[in-house]
Amino acid sequence: MELIDQKKVLSGLKADAFRHPLDLEATSALRQLPGLDIIIRTLLGPIAEQVFYLDNISSSVLVGEQQLPHLHKLLTEACQILELEMPQLYVRQHPVPNAYTFAMRGRQPFIVIHTSLIELLEPAEIQAVIGHELGHLKCDHSVYLTLANLITLAASQLPFAEILIPTFQSQIMEWVRCAEFTCDRAALLVVQDAKTVASVLMKLSGGSPSLSPQLNVDAFLEQARAYDAAVSSEVGELVKQVRSQDLSHPLPVLRAREIDRWFSSPDYQALLNGSTRKYNQEMSSKGGWRNW
Repeated sequence: MELIDQKKVLSGLKADAFRHPLDLEATSALRQLPGLDIIIRTLLGPIAEQVFYLDNISSSVLVGEQQLPHLHKLLTEACQILELEMPQLYVRQHPVPNAYTFAMRGRQPFIVIHTSLIELLEPAEIQAVIGHELGHLKCDHSVYLTLANLITLAASQLPFAEILIPTFQSQIMEWVRCAEFTCDRAALLVVQDAKTVASVLMKLSGGSPSLSPQLNVDAFLEQARAYDAAVSSEVGELVKQVRSQDLSHPLPVLRAREIDRWFSSPDYQALLNGSTRKYNQEMSSKGGWRNW
């Protein structure tokens, strides 16, 4: 494995080597909905792609070697680590910290990061965000991510949304939450430091440009453990489910807890220490890969 600024490039990495089990389960459930893939690709996909592309190219800044080169370097390094072709990266002026990805198979994918999120984070944390978004591309989340983006970003502007959204919203949002756990793992594989990923989640929960330097990642992880204890009862579990069912992302403390646990797991250490190719070969021989 080559080193990029002391980080390991994960040679031969396949998506299922780091895909979260909940992602696999939720994807399987979505695939049972007849015709969903075809509807998105043939009906909604081309329209959505044109809408989002024109919106970004007209109202955002395209990052490159001559435009915000420090962000371009973070993107380049992250793509090398995950062994991905480089997507376009746009920076968009927006007061709500956020980032998102749009991709359809055979098309040029792109990532958008809001200026308020960049202002909130340190460079390594920005790269964690980029790594998270690249996780969607590495795992080929494109079809269902398209529908999720339509629901959360531009559903009211597109035809057929009022028919499709009530039918698919519950399941697609459940899938999105599960997919986010996988993409947090991609972020960790890029920055290779669990506290950096947890710090992003902490700042999204309660950070600001003035408060962020004062926040404590260890205290936030302890808060995550306290949340586990608080929802350990039947009532607590019910409250958690009600609280989460309409969210597009898992609760930040749960994401921080998950990434902290995976960082200490044998699976993560095996990936980082060069066992990726061996793991991939074993999974392939057992028929363990699920094709999208």
